Amino acid sequence: MIGKEVYKIYAPNGAKWVEWIRPVPFVAIDTYHRKPIVDWVERKIMFLQQYQKDTAIIVDLPGKESIELGISLAHIGYRPIPLFNGTDEQPGSQATTNTYWIESCLINASQKLKNIPLQHDANPAFLLDSYRTNRYRAKESFFDNSWDIYKQDVPSAEYFKQNGITKIIVVGNAIQHDLKKILFKWQEKGLTIYLTEGYTSPKRVVLQKNIKERLEKEEI
Repeated sequence: MIGKEVYKIYAPNGAKWVEWIRPVPFVAIDTYHRKPIVDWVERKIMFLQQYQKDTAIIVDLPGKESIELGISLAHIGYRPIPLFNGTDEQPGSQATTNTYWIESCLINASQKLKNIPLQHDANPAFLLDSYRTNRYRAKESFFDNSWDIYKQDVPSAEYFKQNGITKIIVVGNAIQHDLKKILFKWQEKGLTIYLTEGYTSPKRVVLQKNIKERLEKEEI
């Protein structure tokens, strides 16, 4: 499959939330002639029993796991929205983030997703790569393809609320710094934030800014 075909499976005409899908990995599918991976894992949803009309999900796991869980969430009614935004290294070089797995896994997932009936207004499950902020370079020759998520990459709190969404469940071991900045704003606007590592029921979190984060916004 070519990248555009894979993209259209994730972003069918008329579907809600798809305008936030990042095109970068789908372009790379063609550029680097990516092939499907062979070790797909069917992931059981253990933190949620059923679709919740007032809830959106952010999956912040290692890229492949994030995509696999996204397909499992599609089976209960959520639309996977890939937000991956890392660029690929040149052939033969090494990088800080493994975008190859993400691009190849998106191909596998698209073949599963196209057979899952989803409502056009299905709530989103935003997919992130928890390794996106990996900026450790073992050698100077490593290509730094790390990336951050910014507020313009996701809907506003107002948009969520206009569409009946008041709860955000983050699936991950922790709330990373770049995501935390966004969640602060959502929290201030009345959205309730929950966190789960993926195996237990989501627990509500009330985010607080530390001194460094307050200084970044010049609040003190």
